[in-house]
Amino acid sequence: MSVFDLTGRVAVVTGANTGIGQGIAVALAEAGADVAAVGRTPAEETAAKVRALGRKCELVGADLSTIAPVQSVVDQVLASLGGLDILINNAGIIRRADSVDFTEEDWDAVVDTNLKSVFFLSQAAGRHMIAHREATGRRGKIINIASMLSFQGGIRVPSYTASKSGVAGLTKLLACEWAAKGVNVNAIAPGYIATNNTAALQEDETRNRQIMERIPEGRWGAPSDIGGAAVFLSSSAADYVQGHVLAVDGGWLAR
Repeated sequence: MSVFDLTGRVAVVTGANTGIGQGIAVALAEAGADVAAVGRTPAEETAAKVRALGRKCELVGADLSTIAPVQSVVDQVLASLGGLDILINNAGIIRRADSVDFTEEDWDAVVDTNLKSVFFLSQAAGRHMIAHREATGRRGKIINIASMLSFQGGIRVPSYTASKSGVAGLTKLLACEWAAKGVNVNAIAPGYIATNNTAALQEDETRNRQIMERIPEGRWGAPSDIGGAAVFLSSSAADYVQGHVLAVDGGWLAR
């Protein structure tokens, strides 16, 4: 099982305060990685969980609605944790409205956070990973959080669907460019995961039943389900996996 061991690795997780981001950060720490938790507000609960596992956790403040803090995120992680081996681009937002009423403001807000910042943070991290591959002897790992709407259209979320479709395409492009340079770029597309962001859906009896009926697994996913996939893609077990969008959805797309 040593191929899954992340001891000595440093992982950056954006949007690590709760839900999927927190689940990924904790799973990576369980596998041995130190973690930098990046977000607009300090991920204190996540840090406590990571540190309880005996791993370091650096809290990095950054508002990824713009690319202004991108290089400072990388610089702070390198200064505080001494490396950057894994990047999890999890931070994202969603805005809902009928397409005929959707505003430019909501379009730009979502695309800037979900796609533009993902590219430029990947660029900054990728530069470091490529430059330090020979010194560390380790492959860099970049994992983007895509969506079921990387495959499907959805309704009333045009900028979210466009951004998450873009994340899938960007994942493939970066894999093509960086595979031979020692960086693996893949994505995870979560299905319906039980988090505070989906609490309203879970509490809506009709909508919850409709969702459950569509999932062959017969249950909502847990953040730890995404964490396990992130550990795999971050580890040497996935060294030959490139440009893949891994659906962790209980079979949603299969139905």
